[in-house]
Amino acid sequence: MNDEATWSTADYGGQTAAPRRIPLDRDEALRLLGTVSLGRLVFTHQALPAVRAVSHLMDGGNLIVQLHDGAALASIVAPTSATGVVVAYEADAIDPVTRLGWSVVVTGYAHQVTDEVELARYAAVLRPWADHHAPDAALRIRPDLITGSHLSV
Repeated sequence: MNDEATWSTADYGGQTAAPRRIPLDRDEALRLLGTVSLGRLVFTHQALPAVRAVSHLMDGGNLIVQLHDGAALASIVAPTSATGVVVAYEADAIDPVTRLGWSVVVTGYAHQVTDEVELARYAAVLRPWADHHAPDAALRIRPDLITGSHLSV
């Protein structure tokens, strides 16, 4: 079935046309990331692409992601002296009925957070998205490439 034909005849919360994609600038995209706490981390695991739902927060323009012992995410943690590991992170807030909202993708280098004070602060603020033991590690992602769209009528 042709998606465009479906969009033009579907009813999305009283709207009969597909939402328009309006590009977000960097500042607005990062601001929106700070309004939600869940997203998806995209990384390479055993030479294959992997995606995991994780909790996050914004801290000084960086994205902080929670890690748990034994998780596949631990395989991407780079030593602090290394350049880092390239990852992508996606978060959104899209209404399932109207299909309106926003979506942001960040690509950047990830480093393990090693400072105990920072780790304790992040653990106190971040709430796991699933029932896990307390987080024992965190990644700091420096957003280098940021793309995003606001979906509007």
